[in-house]
Amino acid sequence: MKNKHVVDLTDLSHRELMDIISLANDIKAKPDDYLDVCRGKILATLFYEPSTRTQMSFQTAMLRLGGSIIGFDNPQNSSVAKGENLKDTVSVIGGYADIIAIRHPGEGTAAAAAMYSPVPVINAGDGGHLHPTQTLTDVVTLYNEMGRLDNLCIGLCGDLKNGRTVHSLIKTMSTFKKNRFVLISTPELSVPQYIKDVINASECDYTEVTSLAEAMPELDVLYMTRIQRERFTSEEEYQKQNGVFVLDKEKLRYAKKTMKILHPLPRVDEIDVEVDYDERAKYYIQTVYGMYGRMALILTMLKNDERVFAPRIMPTHPFRCSNPRCITKSEKYLPAVFTEVGGDMLLCRYCDGRNLI
Repeated sequence: MKNKHVVDLTDLSHRELMDIISLANDIKAKPDDYLDVCRGKILATLFYEPSTRTQMSFQTAMLRLGGSIIGFDNPQNSSVAKGENLKDTVSVIGGYADIIAIRHPGEGTAAAAAMYSPVPVINAGDGGHLHPTQTLTDVVTLYNEMGRLDNLCIGLCGDLKNGRTVHSLIKTMSTFKKNRFVLISTPELSVPQYIKDVINASECDYTEVTSLAEAMPELDVLYMTRIQRERFTSEEEYQKQNGVFVLDKEKLRYAKKTMKILHPLPRVDEIDVEVDYDERAKYYIQTVYGMYGRMALILTMLKNDERVFAPRIMPTHPFRCSNPRCITKSEKYLPAVFTEVGGDMLLCRYCDGRNLI
């Protein structure tokens, strides 16, 4: 791999991504051939936020490869509760484990952890920012169910502002030719500008609409998402958005017979349970594809056994990121690192926050 860590799925080249998809399918077809390939290896799962599928999928993936797991699923049961910072946590755990999967509410946490970890870091979700292994799950599913990753009309519906799975999926799928995105949300929950900038810089197009029913006939893929309750500052604001978009059998009447329905889960009420029995619903098998995808990713990343115990030293900028959810707000020792965008804007290298100067 060209990169030691996977903070964003675009850290992988197309060739590397297709090789991982191929490996995932080979593991699925011949699981017995991979039972002991990670014997003696340890995966650490550091989950600062609740998780069912992502955490268990990582753990199952490592166990099915013959490896072992350590970690925590509640930071209050770790030294984090005593005030330990991220740098110290990953530096220490990196001495115990061979690879780390981290989930955290701070946007840009995986990028920060990668600066200090002596072993490969996988982003298992950082706030409302990115979720690359969910996108790996999605692309393994799409490749198997659709037979391709290009020339697709992909509808994304729900909380497109806070949905990290949406951001990661768009970033990855916009690297494939002639994909088109239909962004279905309320104006308040539309996709962040930096994601629109990604599409605009690609060979793909997008449209923004507010009606799920009207968008249905043109879609090859419908990616439903829940409203991210935990990202709202008040219950009142959440309730204004909840229940606006619901996929049911009536709306499916307007969809192609070949359309595939995906969802990163958990589901709340945005997909009626009757849809579960429609042959186009792929969100349960999607979770199984995700396990094989993570198995393939772990194997690929563990090919490099090099450990680097010295943290990277990066120059710090005098400006600080203005995104209140950026990891630099809580981990104040982190160097401020930006990419210049034009003459009056800085893009935070951790959270992709756009900062006017």
